Amino acid sequence: MDQTELRQYLDRFISTLKADEESLLKARLQGLVSVFPFNEYEYILMFLQDRGVLAFEDYERLREQYVAANRYLNLFGLAPRIFGQVWGEQHLMDLDQRFKKPNTSLNGEFEGQYDLYIDGFKVEVKAARATNTKKRGDPVSKALRSDSQEPFWMNFQQIKLGIVDVFVFIGVWVDIIRYWVLSDEQVKTSPHCSYQHRGGIEYQIGVKHTNISDFESFEVEAGQIGNRILSLTKGKERSGQENKEESTQGGA
Repeated sequence: MDQTELRQYLDRFISTLKADEESLLKARLQGLVSVFPFNEYEYILMFLQDRGVLAFEDYERLREQYVAANRYLNLFGLAPRIFGQVWGEQHLMDLDQRFKKPNTSLNGEFEGQYDLYIDGFKVEVKAARATNTKKRGDPVSKALRSDSQEPFWMNFQQIKLGIVDVFVFIGVWVDIIRYWVLSDEQVKTSPHCSYQHRGGIEYQIGVKHTNISDFESFEVEAGQIGNRILSLTKGKERSGQENKEESTQGGA
């Protein structure tokens, strides 16, 4: 159940109101000012319950269905920096405790060039949300389910090549989260990798309804992200933490 289906469901209850009450509701909605969490849907629900049209048991069932179908909708309301950086990095650390935040104690050369460490390898995290490219409005109103037939676009930006070992791209729909793991070289040679700005040093990768199938071989289940990274970096020299450990052991 998306927002359109929710409104259609509520409209069926609205149609059972007396004519004057239905007109009153529509008039009030036209001039309604919404401030989170008090919005149009909250107002309709309260109006219907006040008029005895919507029982609390019906509300509970509706809420349960909607929440189950939109468990990640709240992520669409996060500010871009909070979503892409704070949430994305913490999300991976919650999935696998081997992910660590880098610092100078792990790597004396660290100056914020990348996001996470895992077993000594450098990881950059990029997150994007699937939004309807044909619809105008804020990210929440444009949020899509994974089974939607509407066109979508997720742009993974500010990619700097030659710095990290692996990139983890997190794609969020309102009902599911998908993960793609690519090495630095795989991103560099991807046909979907392009300059973010002409003459710049940062790149971007756009995942959309027309090319998402091209990323199937890179997709990983949530519990296997760390293992996939280590399989991609197998044979590579571990950076930072291992170098530091070897230096310490050598000086002992």
